[in-house]
Amino acid sequence: MIIGGKNFDTANHTYIIGILNVTPDSFSDGGKFNGMDAAIAHAHQMVEEGVDIIDVGGESTRPGHIQITDEEEIARVTPIIEVLKKEFDVPVSIDTYKSHVAEAALQAGADLVNDIWGLKYDKKMASVIAKYQAACCLMHNREKAEYQDFLKDFMDDMKECVRLAKAAGIEDDKIILDPGVGFGKTYEMNLEIIDKMEILNELGYPVLLGTSRKSVIGLTLDLPVTQREEGTMVTTVYGVQKGCAFVRVHDVEKNKRAIQMTKAIMRGHEV
Repeated sequence: MIIGGKNFDTANHTYIIGILNVTPDSFSDGGKFNGMDAAIAHAHQMVEEGVDIIDVGGESTRPGHIQITDEEEIARVTPIIEVLKKEFDVPVSIDTYKSHVAEAALQAGADLVNDIWGLKYDKKMASVIAKYQAACCLMHNREKAEYQDFLKDFMDDMKECVRLAKAAGIEDDKIILDPGVGFGKTYEMNLEIIDKMEILNELGYPVLLGTSRKSVIGLTLDLPVTQREEGTMVTTVYGVQKGCAFVRVHDVEKNKRAIQMTKAIMRGHEV
């Protein structure tokens, strides 16, 4: 898979996508990096720690978030993306579900569109991605956590995301799937989809796992957002064992080390 001119061996490696929220209200780090200097400094830190892709978000998608206008979101993300592309040799992702924002970000140099609604919110999103021949991550989501048969319905939803992508002309080697931990699911469903995420492998696309500091970890360990790194790293290790090609995290260095250690053990040794 080629993203931003870089080759990603998704069959044999697990890559780190580092989160760069340029928002005042994200659930974990809202306001921390929403100035240009702070955002670029954090990006520099992630690059030094070995990040593979930087994911820029201009609107919080935490539960109860306030939706902002396309114009405000574009004003937040495009200057950051332009500087990231000039200063670092790392692919950049735009975390948005709005086609106007995605197009502006792609024009600014973004290489991947990370859509939390899997092309289902904005009917123009798929065609924008296809137009720019960008990579995309399609996340599972629902308005409500209501299912007849959770895993079957989940897979049907993901197949529909893929169908929308293909219908718009997005190539197979541009598609990543995300099980959507924390979105449209109960606590128990979140645990189940982490445990059974390998069911996505039957669709034939690389899988991205995004659990970093999320409520499923907080509820399990009874910990606030600031103390969920160990729980996040456990899910990262689990994702590696399940064959995930990408993990999306806040803490690049610790998760990178966890991946390296897991891969070393899994490599197979005869003494």
